Amino acid sequence: MKFRSLLYVPANAEHFIAKAHERGADAIILDLEDAVPAAEKERARAGLAEAVAAVGRNGAEVFVRVNAEAELLKLDAEAACLAGAFGLYLPKARNPKIIADLSAYLTPVERQARRDEMPFVALIEDAGAVLDARTIARIPRIMALTTGSEDLALAMGAEPTPEVLRYPKLLVHYAAKAEGLMSFGLLHSIADYGDLDAIRAAAEEAKAFGFDGASCVHPSAVPILNTAFAASQYETEWASRVIQAADDAEARGVGAFALDGKMIDAPIVTRARKILAAGAAVVAKAASRKK
Repeated sequence: MKFRSLLYVPANAEHFIAKAHERGADAIILDLEDAVPAAEKERARAGLAEAVAAVGRNGAEVFVRVNAEAELLKLDAEAACLAGAFGLYLPKARNPKIIADLSAYLTPVERQARRDEMPFVALIEDAGAVLDARTIARIPRIMALTTGSEDLALAMGAEPTPEVLRYPKLLVHYAAKAEGLMSFGLLHSIADYGDLDAIRAAAEEAKAFGFDGASCVHPSAVPILNTAFAASQYETEWASRVIQAADDAEARGVGAFALDGKMIDAPIVTRARKILAAGAAVVAKAASRKK
C-alpha cells in the first residue's frame, strides 16, 4: 500500500469534503482535532458517517484524526470505525497504555461491524514521545509514525525552523524504519502552503531519506507529493536494468556484478525490486480509481 500524499480535510467543512475526492490524494485525513472548533466537534463526529464515504469514493483511503482528550478519544474512534474509515491518526501519541486501551475498545466494535482492524498512525508531538518513538512503534496496530511539527516545537518552547525540527524528525523516522513501519513527513515544517517550490524541495529531500509520503493541508501540494514520492522515470529504468542484469548474473552463477561501471550486489538489487514494486502499486491505485 502506497501513501505518497495524505490530505487533511476539516471534518466539519462540507465544502471541502465535497471536493476532496477530486484532489488525487492517496489518502484523506478527516480532521476532528485541530481544524474543528470545540463547539463543532460533536457535529463533525456525527457527520463522519457521510463524510468518510464522500471523500473516499474515488479510491483514496480515509483516515480520521481523532481528539486526544479522554472524553473524546473513544467516541471519535468508534464513530470513525462505524463510518468505515480505513484507520486513525492518533495525536499526542505518547502513552502506550492509552493506545492499547483504545485498541482493546475497538476490537468488539470492529467485530460487530464485521470490518477489518483499523491501523493507527501515531503523531509524535513532544520531546518525550520523540525519545520513546521506537517503543511507540512496537505497539500493535501502529502502521506508521509521523511528527507534528508545530506541536513539537511548541512543546519544546522552540521555533519550528528546519534546524530545530530536522533532528527529532529523523529520530522518529529511524524509529519507524527500525520497526518496519511507514514513515510520513517532511524534515521541516512548511507553514506557507503556497510556497510550492519549498514543498517540492522538502518532499524530494524527504524521499531521499526514505520517507514514504507526507501530509498536506492544501490540495495544491497533492500532485507535488505524488510526484516527489514516486519513482522517477530514470529510477524505474535503472531498476529494470538492474533486475535484468541480476537475473542474467544468477543464471551464470554469479553473485555481485558490474553495471555501468558500478558494483551491484544484493542490497542494490533489493532496492531495485522495491522501486519497481512501489511503481506497480501506484499504477494499480490509478487503475482502481478509473473503474
